[in-house]
Amino acid sequence: MTAALALAGRGLGRVWPNPAVGCVLARDGRVVGRGWTRPGGRPHAETEALRRAGETARGATAYVTLEPCSHHGKTPPCADALIAAGVARVVAALRDPDPRVSGRGLARLADAGVTVETLPPDHPAAQRAAEINAGFLLRVTQGRPLVTVKAAATLDGRIATASGESRWITGPAARARGHRLRAEHDAIAVGIGTVRADDPLLDCRLPGLEDRSPVRVVFDSRLALSPDSRLAGRTDRAPVWVLCTEPASADRRAALESRGVRVLPVTADGDGRVEIGAALAALGSAGITRLLVEGGGQLIGALLAARRVDRLAWFVAPKLLGEAARPVVAGFGVDRLADCANFAPLDRGAAGPDLLWTLRRVPDPGADGPDGPPVPES
Repeated sequence: MTAALALAGRGLGRVWPNPAVGCVLARDGRVVGRGWTRPGGRPHAETEALRRAGETARGATAYVTLEPCSHHGKTPPCADALIAAGVARVVAALRDPDPRVSGRGLARLADAGVTVETLPPDHPAAQRAAEINAGFLLRVTQGRPLVTVKAAATLDGRIATASGESRWITGPAARARGHRLRAEHDAIAVGIGTVRADDPLLDCRLPGLEDRSPVRVVFDSRLALSPDSRLAGRTDRAPVWVLCTEPASADRRAALESRGVRVLPVTADGDGRVEIGAALAALGSAGITRLLVEGGGQLIGALLAARRVDRLAWFVAPKLLGEAARPVVAGFGVDRLADCANFAPLDRGAAGPDLLWTLRRVPDPGADGPDGPPVPES
């Protein structure tokens, strides 16, 4: 199962709206086939592993990171493929909460005489499987993607000097790791203020991973993105979507759509800005399971206020800029410690001279939050 989990991770950022699944087939003490979900979500991991195993799959055990599907979509059910191949046993790390599956895949296998096992929820491999597919699980159960905020800040939580100088807070190793994060997510989001200030491309520029650039999303309430911006001018590199409030300006929308930009109007909040819940629901409906948010401070603050930040990827540079410098988070604050946004560490490590903390959201005490239970811990 550990090997299957490693294979599943290869699909992150490339398989949406499908889950990233890994499968290992073992027989007589050796691996006879392995597979993972391919770009675009198909072929599925199980059929890839079976294809590689051929006849040696008969009598084998399949270790799968998510319950095999049981419904006909763009591919036949994986449960049927495992049965037809003569697999004797299936071990699944997680049940699939998708209503089209939700235990049916395992039941179909068991009815065909296949021995079926699922890992207990507290098993380390089950928790790792839940973390890999936290975005898929959230989209299926709550209709929105997993939101990860990525920040590169100083020890005192600043992202730029008072004059706006920010290049570079962190070093080359941290920046490379940030580009890898882009490759592992379905979409990357910024606010229109960041676009105006930096005119970014928001692509992945790691050698060999240039084709892994995610969908670029702009939170832009008044549809102010310029058709002459680098984003609008390079929709051939990766899709560009703009979230704006309704009704969107017909002229501005037409100008952007003529450049290949997709405009997604959603409801406004009380301040006339894109309502966070509606925006995330629109992205979920479009298939996005994992959203990386890189700024600016107002957007991050709005997500925190809405309790919609699920993960933090927090790069820390060993520097201090002082109180006049610009903070990571803007427009978000609490009067009581009990109301603060709480996070727990998942991982930490060095990125050159800088540090990278990965943290998960801790639900409010005694409540699951406004959008239901948090995704499983890892």
